[in-house]
Amino acid sequence: MAPDSNSVLLVVDVQNGFLPGGSLAVPDGDAVIPVINALGRHFAQVVLTQDWHPPGHISFASSHPGRAPFETVELAYGPQVLWPDHCVQGTQSAELAAGLDLPQAQMIIRKGCHPGVDSYSAFREADRTTRTGLAGYLRERGIETVWCVGLATDFCVAWSAIDAAEAGFRTIVIEAACRAIDTGGSLAKAWADMERGGVTRMPGTAFG
Repeated sequence: MAPDSNSVLLVVDVQNGFLPGGSLAVPDGDAVIPVINALGRHFAQVVLTQDWHPPGHISFASSHPGRAPFETVELAYGPQVLWPDHCVQGTQSAELAAGLDLPQAQMIIRKGCHPGVDSYSAFREADRTTRTGLAGYLRERGIETVWCVGLATDFCVAWSAIDAAEAGFRTIVIEAACRAIDTGGSLAKAWADMERGGVTRMPGTAFG
């Protein structure tokens, strides 16, 4: 497997809030940055995603009195894990990691912008009906294969990969360029869900 002119590197949520020291730090999250930079040299087309929450977002535990981060509540659109406040619009937490070196990136998808619904996926919000427009953008650019990397494997990467495959793109997750939160067995579930969804798991980073 190797990228071609009809491939895109989808870099998911490599933001300060998910790096060591961030309010929702993914263990070893900063280790993906040099790996992603090296991978990026193989891609002419790169898309970045950014969690971009308004203050008081429904996914924040602080928006639910008596609830703590990592608890799950039932919302109108289904179960929702509650998170520490993170990646609030315009804050340092929401900024892309300074070490990312992907000058050829032509698009940033900002997600989780609506106060009443979360959005793990780069393609579709958690209500599973509101679209971001990314699928249409990729089709108009002639993209056939989506290579997914970033943070976190078990949430935003997995949901983005599953939705990419459902939208008809060949979809590959490069495991070495991702890191997981892994709360309550979420990582194992995510890999199982991705396999059922037709996503290819690529353990290493060497293209053959």
